[in-house]
Amino acid sequence: MPDILIKGALAVLTMDDARRELVGADVLLRGGVIAQIGVGIDAPDAEVLNAQGCVVTPGLVNTHHHLYQTLTRAVPGGQDALLFGWLQTLYPIWARFGPEEMFVSAQIGLAELALSGCTMTSDHLYLYPNGSRLDDTIEAAAEVGLRFHPTRGAMSIGESDGGLPPDSLVEDEAAILEDCIRVIDKHHDARDGAMVRIGVAPCSPFSVSRDLMRDAALLARDKGVMLHTHLAENDEDIAYSLEKFGCRPGQYAEDLGWTGPDVWHAHCVKLDGQEIDLFAKSKTGVAHCPCSNCRLGSGIAPVRAMRDAGVPVGLGVDGSASNDAGSLIGEARQSMLLQRVANGADAMSAREALEIATRSGAEVLGRDDCGQIAVGKRADIAIWDVSGIESAGSWDVAAILLAGPTRVRDLIVEGRRIVADSRVVSFDLNRAIVRQGQLVKKLQTMGGLQDDKTW
Repeated sequence: MPDILIKGALAVLTMDDARRELVGADVLLRGGVIAQIGVGIDAPDAEVLNAQGCVVTPGLVNTHHHLYQTLTRAVPGGQDALLFGWLQTLYPIWARFGPEEMFVSAQIGLAELALSGCTMTSDHLYLYPNGSRLDDTIEAAAEVGLRFHPTRGAMSIGESDGGLPPDSLVEDEAAILEDCIRVIDKHHDARDGAMVRIGVAPCSPFSVSRDLMRDAALLARDKGVMLHTHLAENDEDIAYSLEKFGCRPGQYAEDLGWTGPDVWHAHCVKLDGQEIDLFAKSKTGVAHCPCSNCRLGSGIAPVRAMRDAGVPVGLGVDGSASNDAGSLIGEARQSMLLQRVANGADAMSAREALEIATRSGAEVLGRDDCGQIAVGKRADIAIWDVSGIESAGSWDVAAILLAGPTRVRDLIVEGRRIVADSRVVSFDLNRAIVRQGQLVKKLQTMGGLQDDKTW
């Protein structure tokens, strides 16, 4: 792997412990790590990336996604539904997926993230129809080149037992735990610089049993991996918890061992003050998904209150069936705007939102080796060209969420260029897009949809 010298950046937003912003600086990448930061670095054997007119940031970190959903954007019947109705519309379509659908959809979703400046992403895959496996998405991530935290999700309570998913999409709980052990033993890498780390992730309190939630926590801690699920997403979620469990979601999570620094929950739109205090004291993380929460009408998560209390918060694009985009830089801007809507124009700065999208997201995923531009940290870097129309007239180029591009110019992961000149270069994206379209047509035909109702 050749050294890379990022030369003469207009600004380097380090997100280091001092939150330094360096003008005219260089960054030298060597062996997958950041080797040197300064002005006038001499590295004659390095590949030079001219960063004049560019802002350099740590790679963005996505803490919640459902990559398989990239095949089901803008599905009729689900476009204007709340969470539970939306799920019931889409479950029958997802039941028709197989390994190729999982692989190709993950390819497209990962490439979309990369173009939005993301170098590391988690993924929550909780259904495995027709021979699909978590391995399908891991193979896609290896081809695209992003740092990957896939989680082995699961559903075990189907419609016949009072759950939401069709019975065809649920699994036996013993088999779920057995496959968790398999994928952890096969793929999990606990070392610094790991490209793959596995998590254990029962889908939600309304799709698995108490026993599975408890056993999953015990298994994850025995294996030394993290835990992830959906929690307190909307009013329906709260009502279900109160009716079925006799408590709020935060109490349910705590009772079953689902709090702590090795746990992060998606959404948490409806956490109350006591639950926020619980998460702060236990250092339980939250994946904030602002665009999806807007799309499904779930509400505005209390991110300002969480951050002030000390809850670790990262950003998530969520699935492309509920977003319907996968732009992490867009999520950062939306997070900033929603907190201002809820709490006033001074509630969140562009720099704080960018910190949530980088350093804080890495902390939520347990990655203190990523998320900042500092010597010894992993070489995960986003280079943003601010010489174009989006930033024309800007007085503060570091405030790229206020006036900046939405597509990265160059993206480097572990010292390897994934995006160059705003194009994915790690694999044949155009070919994957064509195959994605073919698979969508196949799913539509299987579902009996007519051509005049869909593209």
